[in-house]
Amino acid sequence: MALNKDFLKKIKEKLESEKKRLEQELADLTFKKGKINETIFPEYGDHSSENASEVASFDNAVSVKNTLEKELRDINDTLKRIEDGTYGVCKYCQKDISKNRLEIRPTSSACIECKNKFSSKS
Repeated sequence: MALNKDFLKKIKEKLESEKKRLEQELADLTFKKGKINETIFPEYGDHSSENASEVASFDNAVSVKNTLEKELRDINDTLKRIEDGTYGVCKYCQKDISKNRLEIRPTSSACIECKNKFSSKS
């Protein structure tokens, strides 16, 4: 099943919009240090309770940053697959990924059968 141009355009626009949102969230949460996004360490004060809050907030921010970076990586990989013509093809079995799956989760790189097979082994 070849995906039509209108469908691909709709998916690409959705991904590019999500990419912008993720990049903005990362920018709000981090500062650029070379090619790496470093998480901003909060400064609440010098009391031990404030220090504990700083560490908890930082820990949460690092977790959020890692999640945002993974989502951004998935989107960039998907945009590359759209450009090189491999979008919609399962990376494991090379069969077509259903259009419904791609509409629900545009960054899918595996068909449902392979995803279930490999997820159940974990």
